[in-house]
Amino acid sequence: MDFNVEDLYVDLRRSVGRRLFLKCEGFNFAGSVKLKAAAEMVEAKERAGELTPGSTLIESSSGNMGVALSVVAASRGYRFVCVTDVRCTRTAIRLMETLGSEVHIIGEPDPEGGFLGARLAYVRRLCAANSGYLWLNQYANDGNWMGHYRTTGPEIAKAFPLLDVLFIGAGTTGTLMGCANYFRENQPSVTVVAVDVVGSVTFGTPAGRRLIPGLGTGVRPGILDPSCVDDVVHVSETDTVRMCHRLVRGGFLFGGSTGTVVSGALDWLAANGAAEDVTAVAISPDFGTNYLDTVYDDAWLTRSYGTGSGTGSGTGTGSGTGAGAPDAG
Repeated sequence: MDFNVEDLYVDLRRSVGRRLFLKCEGFNFAGSVKLKAAAEMVEAKERAGELTPGSTLIESSSGNMGVALSVVAASRGYRFVCVTDVRCTRTAIRLMETLGSEVHIIGEPDPEGGFLGARLAYVRRLCAANSGYLWLNQYANDGNWMGHYRTTGPEIAKAFPLLDVLFIGAGTTGTLMGCANYFRENQPSVTVVAVDVVGSVTFGTPAGRRLIPGLGTGVRPGILDPSCVDDVVHVSETDTVRMCHRLVRGGFLFGGSTGTVVSGALDWLAANGAAEDVTAVAISPDFGTNYLDTVYDDAWLTRSYGTGSGTGSGTGTGSGTGAGAPDAG
């Protein structure tokens, strides 16, 4: 858990046509930014005396947090039960199982809370039936964002002391809240922009069909404080796919969340008339290996969106909304 490459940034100018630095968070043994939050949440429970050798952790996850907790649990001698859903990639499920975790896959969404609502309800049922289960509840656990307040935020500030704008994807909002709180307290001149997915309810927009795991929610996370965010951009999944394929043509194989964040960042920079020399950083949660059967598979894309990797020639659908606006939560 101590291994993480904290200072790797890719300048995407060659791929996207303007300067945008991408912080690559996939170089650790869990393969994603979620390892920081997983370690923080588990260590907090250990300090509180709530975990003993052989304890069983349980969590709802679309994939990356489940893999990260599988790594942490295996390294510390705990059992781990992950509740995911059918959108989770096969690779992530196999990784969790290989690490010794028990994986439950939800097949039907909740009518109101979507797949996340259904997963949370199933976690509650498992906890009620198993008194020894300890639910970390990443959606309401301050350790989720505190891990990034102590690591990711300071890492970015150290690398870019003159940072102007930071783009962060909104899933559980742990990375978003950790970095937003850090910069609000230490470098308030930085504009923090949340990038969400069309169909996510996180910032008060209508629920809709979402197929790519990682960003977006069907139930608003308890740790979210919209007042810490300066602006919000929503990106359609077709624009996510377009950006992933645009980046991979330049040799960068990133995950769906990264495609969403980069697409949203470019939309925001263009919409706000940002100068070419503005210092902008976006966070890449993971790499694209886990998504070869989905985002990078033409057959899956055709089944899901009616088109392959070309994804048509439609224009981007990202739209910025001020964090204080009615639809921002």
